[in-house]
Amino acid sequence: MAEDRAIAHRLRFTLFLLALSTGPAACRHHPRRSTGSKETATLDVSAGLTRALHAVSFVPSAGFFPTRNLSAAAAAEAAISLPLHSRDFLPFSDGQRHPDYKELTLARLRRDAARVRALNARAAFAVGSVAAADLKPVVEEKFLESTAAAAAAAAAAAAIEGPIVSGTSMGSGEYFSRVGVGSPARPMYMVLDTGSDVSWIQCVPCADCYQQSDPVYDPSASTSSAPLSCGSSQCRALDISACRNSSSSPTGDGSCLYQVNYGDGSYTVGDFITETLTLGGSDPVSGVAVGCGHDNEGLFVGAAGLLALGGGPLSFPSQMSARSFSYCLVDRDSPASSTLDLSTAAAAAPSNGSTSVTAPLLRNPRVRTFYYIGLSGISIGGQMLPIPPSTFAMDDRGAGGVIVDSGTAVTRLQSSAYQALRDAFRAGTSSLPPTSGFSLFDTCYDLSSRTTVEVPTVSFHFPGGRNLRLPAKNYLIPIDGAGTYCLAFAPTTAPLSIIGNVQQQGTRVSFDLDDSLVAFTPTNC
Repeated sequence: MAEDRAIAHRLRFTLFLLALSTGPAACRHHPRRSTGSKETATLDVSAGLTRALHAVSFVPSAGFFPTRNLSAAAAAEAAISLPLHSRDFLPFSDGQRHPDYKELTLARLRRDAARVRALNARAAFAVGSVAAADLKPVVEEKFLESTAAAAAAAAAAAAIEGPIVSGTSMGSGEYFSRVGVGSPARPMYMVLDTGSDVSWIQCVPCADCYQQSDPVYDPSASTSSAPLSCGSSQCRALDISACRNSSSSPTGDGSCLYQVNYGDGSYTVGDFITETLTLGGSDPVSGVAVGCGHDNEGLFVGAAGLLALGGGPLSFPSQMSARSFSYCLVDRDSPASSTLDLSTAAAAAPSNGSTSVTAPLLRNPRVRTFYYIGLSGISIGGQMLPIPPSTFAMDDRGAGGVIVDSGTAVTRLQSSAYQALRDAFRAGTSSLPPTSGFSLFDTCYDLSSRTTVEVPTVSFHFPGGRNLRLPAKNYLIPIDGAGTYCLAFAPTTAPLSIIGNVQQQGTRVSFDLDDSLVAFTPTNC
C-alpha cells in the first residue's frame, strides 16, 4: 500500500509539473508576440501626447537651464562633460514659440528637410557629383570688406528686428549646450553638430547677424582671442579661406579669413581665430581654432554659433585629440538634459553584462566630416527585410553609405529600402486605424482613442549578428497632439542614407575613434 501511495504521489507531482509547463503561467516567460508570432513593442500613446502638449505649453525663461548631475565615476571617465538640451526648451525669441504641436512638428520638418539637403549637397560635392559653383554661394567679396565697412553695416543692421536669413528660415540646430567663450568666459548657447567640422560664433562688428539669445561675442573683450595667420596649419585646413592685409604684411602672410557653406544657401564668413572654450565644469581648453563670423545668414536662429563635432581635423574632438566621445539625445519633447562626453583616454570596453551593441565606424576619405556606420539590414517584427546589403554600402567613389547624424531628425533610407520597411510595418499594424499622411510621412494612424498599442519591433542589424531594437516611441511619433502618430522614416533618392536623432533618442551613442567602433547603449542617458 505504501508503495502504491508513493507511485500515486509521484504521478500527481508529474502532472502538476506538466500543467506548469503548458499553462498560462509559463506564457509569461516568453517574449511578447503578436498574431503570426511577430515581435512587438508597446507604444505608450498617452505619455507621448502628454509630452507633446508640454512641449507646446512650456515657456522657458532666461534663468531656466536644467543641469544634470554626474556620478563621481562618470565624471572621472569623461575629460569633458557638458549638458545637452533640446532646442524647444531653451529661452530663444518669442517668435519661435508655436501655437500648437502640429505647427511645431511642421517647423521641425522644415528644418529637417534643409538639413538633409545640406548633407546631401556636401556629400555630392565631395564625390564630384556636383560642381563647386553649385555648392558655394558667391560671397567671396565679403572676405575683402574692411572692418570700418563692417562696422557701418552692423550699425545699419541693428535697426532690423527679425533674423536675417537665406535658404532656410529657421536654421537646423536641434540640440544645444551652454559653452563659455573667451577669457573671461562668456556663456553662450551653441549648436552641437556631428555633421560639421568648423566651430564658429557670431562676432561684432556684424555685417549681417541673425537674432540670438545672448549678446553677440566681442573678441576685443577677451584676453585669449588671437587671429590666425594665413600660413597656419588651421587656415590651410579650411575648405574655403582668404587673406586680409597680406599685401601690407612684411611676410606677405596676413590674417586668415574663413567661409563655411551649408549647401542650402546658408553660410558664415569672418575671421579665423583661436579662442579659449570652457565646457561644463571642465578646465578651459585654450587655443581652439574657431570662426568669428561677421556675416552669418540662414543659420541657427537663437544660438550664438556652432560647436563642430565632425570627423575632420578642425572639429573640436580632433583639436583636443579626443580618442572617444559620446552623447545621449533626450526626447526632443522633454525639458530634461543629458550629456556630451569627450575623453582623451582610450574608450572602455563594454562589460560582460553591458547592453551595448557595437557597429563598425567607417571613414570616407572623400568626406572626413561624417561618421559612416556599417549597417547590414533592418528587421520588422523580428523578420529581416529583403534589402540587399549593397543598399547600405559606399561605392568606390565614396558615394552612398549610411551616416549617424545628430542634426537630422527623421531617418532617411533609399527608396527601395524605405518601401520594404513601410510595407512590412503596415502589414503588422493592420488592426490600427489608418489616417492620411502628413508632410513627408505617408504611414500614419489615428490613435486618439487608445492609451497604448502594440506595434511591430524595428531593429537595425550590424555586421557580426548584432542588432539594436528601437523603442516604439523612436519610430512611431505624435505629429499633432491630438492622437495622430506617424512612422518616423522617410525615403530619399540621394545615395546617402542617414540615421537621424529621433531613432537615437534615449540611447547613448559612443564613438571609439581608436578602434573605429560605434556603440549604442539603450537607456544610458
